[in-house]
Formats: sequence, C-alpha cells, structure tokens
Amino acid sequence: MKVVSAGLTDVGRKRNHNEDSFLIDDELQLYVVADGMGGHAGGGTASRIAVETIDKELRRAREGRDNPFVTTSNLQDALLPDALRTAVERACLAIFTTAQEDPRLSGMGTTVISLVVRDNQAFFAHVGDSRAYLVRGPLIQQISEDHSLVNEQIKAGMITPEEAKHSRYKNIITRSVGFEEEVQVDVMGVVAEPGDVFLLCSDGLANMVEDRELHEAVQASASLADVPKRLIDLANERGGDDNITVIVVQVSA
Repeated sequence: MKVVSAGLTDVGRKRNHNEDSFLIDDELQLYVVADGMGGHAGGGTASRIAVETIDKELRRAREGRDNPFVTTSNLQDALLPDALRTAVERACLAIFTTAQEDPRLSGMGTTVISLVVRDNQAFFAHVGDSRAYLVRGPLIQQISEDHSLVNEQIKAGMITPEEAKHSRYKNIITRSVGFEEEVQVDVMGVVAEPGDVFLLCSDGLANMVEDRELHEAVQASASLADVPKRLIDLANERGGDDNITVIVVQVSA
C-alpha cells in the first residue's frame, strides 16, 4: 500500500497559544495528534514530548531484534499494537517525569491519537478525546472511543449524544498521557482497503464539525492536501473555540 498524508494545526479564534502538536513521519508511516493541557507552558510541552517520544520509541523498536514493522499476514500476529502501546506508555512516563522536575509544568498532560500503517494494516493507539475516523466510500466511522466524562454519561444512558455536544463537562477527559506516571492505552487494528482515508483530529475540530461534514470535506476536496485547511476553516467559522489539528492519511494500492 502507498500512503499520502497531509496535516495542519491552528490556534483557533479563542486561544492565544497552541497547545496541540502533531507528527507526520511518512518514512515510518506514523501519524500522531496530541492535545496538551496544563497551563500556558505545560500543555504545549506535554503534547510536544508525546509526539517526539512516540516517534523516537518506534524508530528504536524498528532497529531492535524484534522489529515490529515486519509484515504479518493477519492483524492478530502483528507486533505493532504492542510497540505502539509501549511508545505511548513511555511518552506518559517522560511527561510525568518532566513535570516532577519543573513546578511550572506540574499537572500537565495530553491526549494522544496515533496511527501506523503497514501494508494493508492500520493500527491505532489512543488516550483521551482526540479522535480517529475511517472514511471508506460513502461511509465514515469513528474508530476511537472518547475517554471523556460525557461519553461515560452517554454509555450510562444519563444524557443523549446531542445533549453531550452542549454539556459544560464536554472538555473533561477521564484519561490523559503524563498526568500520572502510568496510563491505560487503547489499541485497535483494521484492515485497510485502497482508497481508505484515515482522519486524526483534536477535539477542537470534533466539537465544531459533524461527522458527515468531515466525510464531505474528504470527498469534495480536489486534493488530500486541501482537506486539513478546509476543515480548520470550517471550525473557525463556527467560533474556533479551541486549538484545531487535523491529519489525513490516504492509502492506495
């Protein structure tokens, strides 16, 4: 499978600094969005450490004896999910340790949504409420599950998805990378088909734009490179309440 990617981040209309970070490593076919939190210095530091550590750890793993990038015939035998999980766990420890050493960074943390594409397999590691979507033909599906208070309330039947969009608790997440020394990381894998587009984004996009509009932007854009700006412009037109980050990754035969 060949991979084409594009990414963009924007401060939005309400914030005076950008605490999001993103990584596009086309050589590894690794893509990461991280949405930091923890004050002016802390949030941006946490998200930057996350993307740098995940990239570094996966590069190190590739050079090791048990190279997780070796092709396997099925998802179940792949080593990449464990390698991705370990990379996020090490990012968590790196952020936590940095915060312990500098009182100005106390309490910082970040979301992480990461993707590795290997041949026709796509693997995700996820903490927090940044999201991964799959666009396949006429369909769009959210692959990640938000680690957020409102999602817990939806699952418990306390509120509807529509009510969640307007909840004053919608920015409270139940897991983050680096706030504590360890974190539980969700990992997922899918078999990719030619033409699939994976979209990774921070909640600055997901909270402002409907899933069907994400799908429309992917389908309507003449070039994949146009998609991130189109979506960021749409989120900003609706108020740009938060930092906005988007990566799109398309696979082809």
